[in-house]
Amino acid sequence: MTLAVDIRVPLGLPLPALTDFIRGCEAAGFRGVGIHDHHHIGRDCYVALAAAAATTSTLALYPVTSNTVTRHPLVLAALATSLTELAPGRSFITVGPGFLSVEGAGERRASLADLRRAVLAIRRLLAGETVEFNGVPVQLRTRPVPPPPVLLTASGPRLLELAGEVADGAVMLVGLDARMVRAARAHLAAGAARAERDPATLREIFITPIAVGDRAVMRQWPRQWFRPGQPWLAYPSRSTLHWLREAGVDLPPEHDPSAISEAQAETICDLLGLFGPAEYCAERLLRAREEAEVARVFLFPAHTAATSYELPWAEVEAFRRVIGPRLVG
Repeated sequence: MTLAVDIRVPLGLPLPALTDFIRGCEAAGFRGVGIHDHHHIGRDCYVALAAAAATTSTLALYPVTSNTVTRHPLVLAALATSLTELAPGRSFITVGPGFLSVEGAGERRASLADLRRAVLAIRRLLAGETVEFNGVPVQLRTRPVPPPPVLLTASGPRLLELAGEVADGAVMLVGLDARMVRAARAHLAAGAARAERDPATLREIFITPIAVGDRAVMRQWPRQWFRPGQPWLAYPSRSTLHWLREAGVDLPPEHDPSAISEAQAETICDLLGLFGPAEYCAERLLRAREEAEVARVFLFPAHTAATSYELPWAEVEAFRRVIGPRLVG
């Protein structure tokens, strides 16, 4: 089984410089780049993806993640169509209930019911069907054939089941441990069963936290805060704690990160992602491929609220020099 590796790129540089950085990701051997859809940074995710599409040839390009609160389903369908025209066969969109962008706009996250309606509407529009919004029938005058996939970003069991039921797959934050992956897949399959769908047809992308460097230093991440009142392990969702329990690590939702022991932090890091030297990161990915049959990961560089928009220079260089060649070898 081959292992495809994508990476998160924040909108932390002016778009011309960001485009150069993304071109460097392609040269480093990544299979895809996902750009966060955060409006409050002052730059637009889809404009950045369009610029990247014009200067790359192999990278998969997608937002991670758009929400259906600040972006209407009709708008998302049009954006998906436009991106597909620029990068045919290598683009898709991911949607979720919203976090920082929704919070920054003073709105509330989408409910499961709202998200279900939105995902179904986007997929129907992209398939050429007519969809009603507040009694107004709408059909895209231009649509891509075949339609691009619409994936649901899911961190908890209910969202995974919804992904299995209505989306083309899931971008999931559930860890790399085989027990955690198996539990997550069971929820994805349960949702697919409700809609009489074959779970084998669903795409899977595993969000994989990564922090490259000295292992003793990198394993401190679970012992930190993402921002005041929110432990790092509870970002972007406390569902991470649910998956850790599947592997025998039980932490309370309102835990104090500093109370996590060094040994426990070591275990958590190994369960969740890649924390240590580049050589270790490569071996951990190979283990996930063999033990959990993980075929595609989305590297999510570890950060706090204060460092959210720093570019992953170190991770890209580590992948270029060590991780990518080791995976191929």
